[in-house]
Amino acid sequence: MATAAPTPAASESNLASLPTDAISYTDLYARWERGNWKATELDFSEDARQWREDFTEFERQAAMWNYCLFFWGEDAVADNLSPYIDAAPLEEQKYFLATQQVDEARHAVFFKRFMQEVCEVGDGSMSSGLNAIKPQLTSGFRKIFDRLDRMADELRADRSPAKLAAAVTLYHVVIEAALAQPGQHFICSYLEERDQLPAFREGMENIAVDEQRHIGFGVKLLSDLNREDPVRVPKAVAKILREVTRYTSQVLMPPGWDERYLTVFNYTFDTVGVEGLTSMTTKLRSAGLPVESLPGPAILPPGLTPLEISQRGRELAQAGVIGVREGPSTRDPETLALMFDMIRRQVNPEHGLTRPTTFQWEFTDPDVPTWHLTVNNGSSVVEQGEAPKPDLRLRLSYQDWVDIVGERLDPLRALATRRLRPKGSPLALARLARVFPRA
Repeated sequence: MATAAPTPAASESNLASLPTDAISYTDLYARWERGNWKATELDFSEDARQWREDFTEFERQAAMWNYCLFFWGEDAVADNLSPYIDAAPLEEQKYFLATQQVDEARHAVFFKRFMQEVCEVGDGSMSSGLNAIKPQLTSGFRKIFDRLDRMADELRADRSPAKLAAAVTLYHVVIEAALAQPGQHFICSYLEERDQLPAFREGMENIAVDEQRHIGFGVKLLSDLNREDPVRVPKAVAKILREVTRYTSQVLMPPGWDERYLTVFNYTFDTVGVEGLTSMTTKLRSAGLPVESLPGPAILPPGLTPLEISQRGRELAQAGVIGVREGPSTRDPETLALMFDMIRRQVNPEHGLTRPTTFQWEFTDPDVPTWHLTVNNGSSVVEQGEAPKPDLRLRLSYQDWVDIVGERLDPLRALATRRLRPKGSPLALARLARVFPRA
């Protein structure tokens, strides 16, 4: 049984006033009533003609790839909302989440109709459409939506504020705000610019309004949960962000990383990437959880602009350093320099080292050079080559080290199996986990 909404006096907190305080769950519900639309009444006949006659073969291929991600995603989020409704502490929150589940189902019906009536995908049933598009799903998309499935199961077992906050962060902040919203803007912009697919464009504009309302609710709920439990909620939010952000660069990853899938519609990887990153950080700040203030290791590399973060994330994902690795990781000088600069930026400022300490990586691969990192109070320097007197030498294969960096190989397992062989100061080895905490 949920509780009634608290009075303003009861909801006072030591946290400062936030943008979310200006809206209420009742208002968000009212916006849903005013914004209802019907996915079953859109007429796709002109869209079907334009799809056949006005789009080039490659434009159809590129658009289909992107639309498939949305179709699968809308069905997935509709399936996973029930435990959120159960876990919400207030009736007003439950009512809004019920409207969101209706919205997500409507979005899935909209995409199923478009796929079948315009693109001739599937036989008109939801299952046939989803089965037909499954091969188009990218590796990053699969990872994040698999995590959404597991999160739903976890939330059924644990309805605590911290677990609900993690679930809302994954669903409303990462999937809706950082991934879906930039994708919606991408699609709506080129369809409006080209004046194409009128019914599909109308539906996408309606979806964008729905999602904006969902995101606003998620940010408000996140801020309320943080006020209720300001110790465990930030930790839960940080943990889920570290778990999934490594895959975000591979969500909008076309076949062969061919950017023409975006540039054919006057967009680029970085246009989408910067918007997604900016959206995520803005929403977290509005919830009273700025990403740079979250506990534990840095979630985003400090000292870089959103554009630099977007570019580096994509380059490291393409190189098989972060995210899903398909084949051996790249080992060219540029990749090594990017990876070790990322390592330098991940050094924990509270490392506990009392004097400058140098860690050196000596790779068993003859074609991969040695690198070393010197950690000092207030600064860290990384360089290619051997240090004069390294405190700790780490000998292992290049691929094993990359998999440790990408969190595909547990460093303790690498130590136990002697794939990672340290040599030097026992104190430096003991401090290594403090220098690079795994959270």
